[in-house]
Amino acid sequence: MNYLKYLLVGLVFGIVLTKAEAVSWYRIYEMFQFQSFHMYGIIMVAVVVGTIGVQYMKRSGMKDIDGQPIVIADKEPGSFRYWAGGILFGLGWALVGACPGPIFILIGAGFWSVILILLGALLGTFLYGVLKSKLRH
Repeated sequence: MNYLKYLLVGLVFGIVLTKAEAVSWYRIYEMFQFQSFHMYGIIMVAVVVGTIGVQYMKRSGMKDIDGQPIVIADKEPGSFRYWAGGILFGLGWALVGACPGPIFILIGAGFWSVILILLGALLGTFLYGVLKSKLRH
């Protein structure tokens, strides 16, 4: 029963992203072609809401589900991995027209070919786990 609230939040989130056309391949294509502000507006709203939420959590001493204080660790210095990861993520996003979150929404909406994208994302994650110790961090 405890997981029902998470399922409902995910369902509502999926519906909102679908209705906002944030999972539309055409909207993502427009974004990468700099033809429309739609996706940039959604991303900017998400960044602002996320920043406010993180600052609220840090300043209010919010606790997790187990009653432990939520601590957000600072990122390690270094920019190569962030640039490389961001470029790979952006290229993958541009090539398939979906970032990881909407993959599940698209499958739920009946776009069964997106299962191939999900399998590719899982394979990439697995390969990173295998090669992590050999990569420059």
